[in-house]
Amino acid sequence: MPSETPHIRHIVNDPTLSSAQKARALSLEAENSLPYPALDRETQDALEARLICDMYEGHAPYKPRYVLPDYGVVLKNGSEWLELPVPQTLDEAIHTLMIAYHHVPSVTAMPVYIGQLDDLLLPFCDGVTDADLYQQIKLFWRYLDRVLPDAFMHANIGPTDNRVARIILQVDAELKQIAPNLTFLYDPKISSDAILQVAASNITKCSKPHIANHPLHDEVFGERGYGIVSCYNALPLQGGASTLTRINLAKVAKQSDDVEDFLTNKLPHYVDLNFRLTEARIDYLFNQSGFFDSFLVTEGWLDETRFTAMFGIFAMAEAVNELQDKIGATGRYGHDAQANALGYKISALLDGLVSKRPMKNVWKGRAMLHSQAGLSTDTGFTPGVRIPYGTEPDPVTHVLALAPHHQYYGSGVSEILTLDETIKANPEAVTDLCKGAFAKGFREFTANVGGNDLVRVTGYMIRLSDVAQFHAEQGSRTNTTALGAEASKQTLILQRKPRVVANELLAGTN
Repeated sequence: MPSETPHIRHIVNDPTLSSAQKARALSLEAENSLPYPALDRETQDALEARLICDMYEGHAPYKPRYVLPDYGVVLKNGSEWLELPVPQTLDEAIHTLMIAYHHVPSVTAMPVYIGQLDDLLLPFCDGVTDADLYQQIKLFWRYLDRVLPDAFMHANIGPTDNRVARIILQVDAELKQIAPNLTFLYDPKISSDAILQVAASNITKCSKPHIANHPLHDEVFGERGYGIVSCYNALPLQGGASTLTRINLAKVAKQSDDVEDFLTNKLPHYVDLNFRLTEARIDYLFNQSGFFDSFLVTEGWLDETRFTAMFGIFAMAEAVNELQDKIGATGRYGHDAQANALGYKISALLDGLVSKRPMKNVWKGRAMLHSQAGLSTDTGFTPGVRIPYGTEPDPVTHVLALAPHHQYYGSGVSEILTLDETIKANPEAVTDLCKGAFAKGFREFTANVGGNDLVRVTGYMIRLSDVAQFHAEQGSRTNTTALGAEASKQTLILQRKPRVVANELLAGTN
């Protein structure tokens, strides 16, 4: 008889997990029973100490972390592998997408990108009344949340003002679901003020959508396009990200003698080790897994040359504060000009180190720097370049403190501004704050609003009522509730400080 494995038995017997959630957890245990891709001793030691981190993606990278198919291919051509004809009607187009999503892998085992939905569906809307379109979108939206209940699943709309985008925003505000996550791509030369105002109003109701600074992203990704996926990750369309690894800047700072040692010796050293980790995982994916022989590639949904590597960092705030302490400076990150300037210097150095390192099997031959949104177990460490929870200044000071970082993080950087619920009476202030943030160089604008049940954790959504139910050991039908419940206990996400946007002109006096 095989020996009993207590951890696996616990998964099987866990009353808070659904059958599908148990199957997912068991599959991870099976993958992690395999040997890890070969690493040198120094890289292995850094990984075990979590100075560098593989995001617990698993020991055998048999699929990319994030996959962004061009769903326009299957809508135009159908699929021989899936025996799908070319759709002719809106009904057929939506059902084709629903089938396609079940065959798109990711780190979550569910799609993290479901397409630029207004662009995909508009060609099928001729002759469809607004009432019928609303009903179709509402049923589609409910299907997504109930059958693919994962808040990392992400839809995009915009930058044009069109009927599909408006109805998606209407339905999203009405249903207030954790899935799908949603981003509106905003371009001041294309988007109307009216639809931006609808998006801002939605934020006051359900903390969605993200709003992306489309001209900045478009400049990075060019004609073949991009998508915003998972939390707020910007990646090449028809490709994605093979892996996401990251450096704990705070731990690196603790190992450093002073600022100069951090910048000149320790940080470049751990950047190199994180690259070694990344290269080992990508080598396995491309040369052993067989993923790029799949129908997704042969039918043209994906192009293997458009997969990047995300080079993540987190705990910038703690790193800067640690280095400030080492030189006897009292200023804190997000509130002090000297501390903030040190943070910008670190981001610029990281950008230089990452952009100069050539990589095989990576889009454009270089990794992309990423401000990583954290894990639910990151106790004591702030996501990416964000300001620690509970210490947030007024919204304008908040934006001005972080905006200079955004130029360096092409594959994603975001802050979550937590706004007092009085903003619900003045959604125009959200529009003004968003436009101001973009004018200062923000790539993404995201906000939580006090009093809403639906809130952002690091970028994905949870409902506070679901978390309360989970803490009562009643489980949850959504996969990300457990992560949000853990994060609420270990990373202080619920201690974010709601701020009144009406006080924005009093920056520095609150």
